[in-house]
Amino acid sequence: MADTDIKTLVKERYSQAALRVKSGGSSCCGATAASDPCCDPITSNLYDSFQAGQIPEEALLASLGCGNPTALAQLNSGEIVLDLGSGGGIDVLLSAKRVGPAGKAYGLDMTDEMLALANENRRRAGAVNVEFLKGEIENIPLPDNSVDVVISNCVINLSADKDSVLREAFRVLKPGGRFAVSDVVTRGVISDEIRKSVLLWVGCIAGALDETEYRDKLAKAGFEQIEIEPTRIYRVEDAREFLAAEGVDVDAIAPQVDEKFMSAFMRAVKPTAGERACCGPVCCN
Repeated sequence: MADTDIKTLVKERYSQAALRVKSGGSSCCGATAASDPCCDPITSNLYDSFQAGQIPEEALLASLGCGNPTALAQLNSGEIVLDLGSGGGIDVLLSAKRVGPAGKAYGLDMTDEMLALANENRRRAGAVNVEFLKGEIENIPLPDNSVDVVISNCVINLSADKDSVLREAFRVLKPGGRFAVSDVVTRGVISDEIRKSVLLWVGCIAGALDETEYRDKLAKAGFEQIEIEPTRIYRVEDAREFLAAEGVDVDAIAPQVDEKFMSAFMRAVKPTAGERACCGPVCCN
């Protein structure tokens, strides 16, 4: 599939999710109620009751993430945070509370419907230290060395050009800034057919990297202190209903699926000038 086709598909999916929330439904992949027919173990129950109580309900319903980067990222008062693919704004609003009035939280999204929903959620939350930007995560509309922390929630896996995303995240981070991202990754050898079937369920659109490849791409972009921490490891039983509906023999593929797909939290740091020891494309000119 061409990059432009992937981007169009992602925009359509997020536009539809925003419109569903505005009409009184959920984003489906972000459903939280156990009775919701599209509730699943990937996107549900990611935010506790305390966090849910801090934000408008529509921000929670619009969540399409696979993790909770705001619970795992270290955010300090006065810091500037950027959320890549911010959707309805849930992680931006939670981050804004963590950094306080002296800090700021940016959200970046390419979908008009999600941006409209996010700005409405910002208004309802009364958040004055929040700004939502329109743009693509492969070309972040912020200057070099302008943010302390880059977060994202199951969005980088949807990009067809992950190297550009990681280079841009590195560029906008200040020296010593942190990369703190939730994403879907895979582990070990998986056939193309199995990967396609399961990732349609895991991420709605196939695109997850192997954990080793993700680590290598972060290092290539210039990051150091790279850590990948699994947060939810999936088994084929979690996807039985979805895969069976797609005509997949669930029992037959179980040995090739179990514990090979997971949500994970990626940590990395942009080194300060004195720490850099490389002369790669982003370290030296």
